[in-house]
Amino acid sequence: MGLWHVFYEDWQMECCGTPFSVGDEVSWPLLLLDADTVLGGGWRDQLTEVAGPVTDLGGVRLVREATGLPVALGADPSAEEDRRPRPGSRTRTAGLLCVERHGARWPEAGGRVRAVQVLTQTWTETAPGSRSYEPVAGKRTLRTVERCPRRFTETGGDRAADGRARSSRESGVVVTLDVPGTDSRLSHAVRRARGLPERHTEPGAETRGIGAADLTALLETLSTTTPPRQPADRTRRRHAGT
Repeated sequence: MGLWHVFYEDWQMECCGTPFSVGDEVSWPLLLLDADTVLGGGWRDQLTEVAGPVTDLGGVRLVREATGLPVALGADPSAEEDRRPRPGSRTRTAGLLCVERHGARWPEAGGRVRAVQVLTQTWTETAPGSRSYEPVAGKRTLRTVERCPRRFTETGGDRAADGRARSSRESGVVVTLDVPGTDSRLSHAVRRARGLPERHTEPGAETRGIGAADLTALLETLSTTTPPRQPADRTRRRHAGT
């Protein structure tokens, strides 16, 4: 099994999503987006690289990632021409995996939810008094939860030095999805963190014998989106002994 970070945006869930909990089996259509186009950019630790042949499915450019993950490639809506890889070619590209439940359909990726983190994004007025808000790149935090909320909240904030109002919004969840028959860079990072050999370790071994809470704590140390939290002593001993 391979671990993949997936962003499930708030409006996608509130519109037609079904809340889920850690341990649930889910199946979602995944779209790889240019990370700079999602909430102002500033992503780093949640990025995914996919590589494989490109096919066309009713206008959708689909990549069957080398280890089996089906991913649609997003197009830049502001581009004058379609710069997606052509069908029949091969591609290697990185971006943010997102759940996309609107528009065209393509094969879904199914797996088990191993961690859920509510993402809180900072938004600011485009100009003082405009009441039109835009996300602030990289200004976000993650909060671990057991279940994805059905509705997301917003809290009032302060004002920037130039007088623009700021607020904080729960803008979705980052889900760690364990997909059978796949492998990923995130899985390799977890293996390294647990002291497993890079070579001759079969996919899925990195999550054996580790509970959901301990895995979530370990994943937090691999992300700088929120301040790293050191696992408890018992967790470090458990990792070292596996």
